[in-house]
Amino acid sequence: MNNTQLVATVKAPRARSASAQSRELKLVPRPVVSHSGAQQNELLAALPREVLESLFEHLELVQLPFGKELFTYGATLDNVYFPTTAIVSLLYVMEDGATTEIAVVGHEGVAGVSLFAGERAMCSAVVQSAGYGYRLKAQQLRDAFNQGGALPQLLMRYNTALFAQMAQNTVGGMHSSIEQKLCRWLLDRLDRSPSNELKVTQEMISIMLGVRRESITAAAGKLQDEGMITYRRGNITVLDRPGLEQYAGECYKVAKTEYDRLLLDVARC
Repeated sequence: MNNTQLVATVKAPRARSASAQSRELKLVPRPVVSHSGAQQNELLAALPREVLESLFEHLELVQLPFGKELFTYGATLDNVYFPTTAIVSLLYVMEDGATTEIAVVGHEGVAGVSLFAGERAMCSAVVQSAGYGYRLKAQQLRDAFNQGGALPQLLMRYNTALFAQMAQNTVGGMHSSIEQKLCRWLLDRLDRSPSNELKVTQEMISIMLGVRRESITAAAGKLQDEGMITYRRGNITVLDRPGLEQYAGECYKVAKTEYDRLLLDVARC
């Protein structure tokens, strides 16, 4: 895997192979869009029932395969994605193909919000953990936003939490050790995963964090020696989450505190 594989669809040829076609978003028949299904996304779940039901005819439940690029830097944001079981990485890609993750979105949030017509993406969004999510046309979200009420409040609160995550990633990237960065990265995934097992390679982590693979290998080995994780090729199991949180320190806690506050706020909406 190289630094450009996660954004390979940007440079894909026009003639798509069968394997490429299989990576297209697959629509699940509309009847499965339900109150209980949409509530798998915490932002949608926090909406008053009547507001959520007003979105039903516009929501599309889609399968989000690993590596699928939802939007690219500079592209017009035509759709909004509310992940349920998928995890989406927000990436900044340099001209030379070097990639750095600036934030991650899972069942707690939304990717691709565009509150102005013609607004363009400031980063790329790629599915990092396959699953499902709800897709909504950006214009439909704008129409709902302009009606006021709970939806604008939730989106503004979420943007504050997302900004806190981006800011902490920036600070952590400059002042944290490789071990701290790795702990924070693993914890971010655990917060959005149904179990303590993560299917990910060390090479993938090195690309996301913008560090050498050898550094991740050494850091993972140290965490394994200390009994915090076990690692087998392509699979990491977290054994001691409190230990990871303590090790990560501020590199993780600041953004986590902001998300915890978001959950309290949405509960009041």
